[in-house]
Amino acid sequence: MDLSLRKNKGPSKFQQAADGSMTLIEHVRELRNRLFWASLGIVVGLIVGFILANWAFDVLSGPYCALDTSWVLNAQGEKQCMFLTLGATDSLIIRLKIALWLGLIIGAPVWLYQLWAFIAPGLHRHERKWAYVFVAIAAPLFLGGAVLAYLVVEHSLAFIMEAGVLQESQQLEVTAYIGFVTTMILLFGVAFEFPLVLLMLNFTGVVSARRLLSWWRTVVFLSFAFAAIATPDPGPFGMTLLAACMSLLYFIAVGVAFLYDRRKGRGREIYAGLDDDAISPLEEERVPVGASDPIESPTSIDAPAPVEKPMPIERRFDDMT
Repeated sequence: MDLSLRKNKGPSKFQQAADGSMTLIEHVRELRNRLFWASLGIVVGLIVGFILANWAFDVLSGPYCALDTSWVLNAQGEKQCMFLTLGATDSLIIRLKIALWLGLIIGAPVWLYQLWAFIAPGLHRHERKWAYVFVAIAAPLFLGGAVLAYLVVEHSLAFIMEAGVLQESQQLEVTAYIGFVTTMILLFGVAFEFPLVLLMLNFTGVVSARRLLSWWRTVVFLSFAFAAIATPDPGPFGMTLLAACMSLLYFIAVGVAFLYDRRKGRGREIYAGLDDDAISPLEEERVPVGASDPIESPTSIDAPAPVEKPMPIERRFDDMT
């Protein structure tokens, strides 16, 4: 008798979900487990973020403290960067908000993996490959947008403060200021994901690179309109910089789409250069219609066989049935 030291394991959950052998209850149970581990990762990140909240607040308040008007004398006669607080719980609420943002960022590897492990079995192999590529590009783009937003706040805050009617020492309310900075960072980060949407449409074959390039006037106009409406910075510096970056990323995405179309051989189809309303150059051939073949006369059908008389009901079943 042969004994195997390797335990014969059945198919994994990924294989069961991919081949459709997993039942609905097993899907719900897997979703519950994924949500639990994702929530646990966010909670751990929240604890770490609560510890790092003071450091993150110092980083966010850097543009404000870089202004000379933000420094006032404290009780000891020393200059200190001061904010205004209107509520007794503002300091704690801001720390919790910053801790939540840091918790989502720190716990991102955990909850993103749980999300990916749940939806990946429903994708094809090439779809999973493109998902890896887009995620690898989306993270640096969002980080680049966040850094640019921080620089915009740092340079435009002085213009906003000096362009107002108050020229002396000005102190900002801390909740409004933190909301302003975080909104700018989130807005710039999401706006920098715009070229990924265009590349996704091109890679899936929805639109060609030539069609994307034909939209450049509309895209540039919408970029400036979006920046003017969505940017909380009333100065022209942030709006212009965001719109210019979105337009630049659009042209970069169109260039990548042209390279992908050339690699796939798009645009060289046999009917690519023809207009939809163009008349065919082929000569019309008229073939005379002759007489049809004669139809044979119908044949007679045999009469149906008589149906046998059914057996009595007590004789239709045996003793087993």
